[in-house]
Amino acid sequence: MLKANLKEKFELFDEYWTPKIIGELNDQFVKIAKLKGEFIWHDHEQEDELFYIVKGSLLLKFRDRNDVLLKEGELFIVPAGVDHLPIAEEECWVMLMEPKSTQHTGSAQTENTVSIEDQEWI
Repeated sequence: MLKANLKEKFELFDEYWTPKIIGELNDQFVKIAKLKGEFIWHDHEQEDELFYIVKGSLLLKFRDRNDVLLKEGELFIVPAGVDHLPIAEEECWVMLMEPKSTQHTGSAQTENTVSIEDQEWI
């Protein structure tokens, strides 16, 4: 069993767009990340991705549907295969839940990509 204080976990790192693993359940990872600025357009062909906003706000842009603005305490699930672009005007703290197989930037590989093997447990 795992007890975690999210505020304490977020205070352990400063990097943006670099998910940290804080737990696992039912073949899924629970991750946290600090976001700031614009990420990249990407999708996850086979996996849904849950975003829960711990602090700040996050805009999720979509090519084929209306954009979604998430505020502190809100969550949104991006369905598998949906191209999305996360944007955080100010620092945003987010908790993610996704299958262990979910690649950080989906099929898009950039200098921002962090492999599953390189995503640190904290």
